[in-house]
Amino acid sequence: MSKERLNVTVDPQLVEAAGEAVAEGRVDSLSAWVNLALTERAAKDRRLRALADAVTAYEIEFGPITADEIAAQERADRAAARVVRGAGRPAAPRRRKSR
Repeated sequence: MSKERLNVTVDPQLVEAAGEAVAEGRVDSLSAWVNLALTERAAKDRRLRALADAVTAYEIEFGPITADEIAAQERADRAAARVVRGAGRPAAPRRRKSR
């Protein structure tokens, strides 16, 4: 990156969200909040690049991944998934029928 000065524009809603985070003590300053967001985005971009590189390497060795292969993997993933959310609302107690 060159050493020229970059201009940055931030949506007012995001500045407000940062201000709330500072007021609630979740971050020390607006700069800290922005740095955290940029750090997280940079890490995400690195992971996505690594994933793209892995897919490219796989496809070079084994050929393109087909739509049928993706669909089969999605089905396998759904079948192997575990629900980690709560069980929802408890069932209402059963009422006895009056005689």
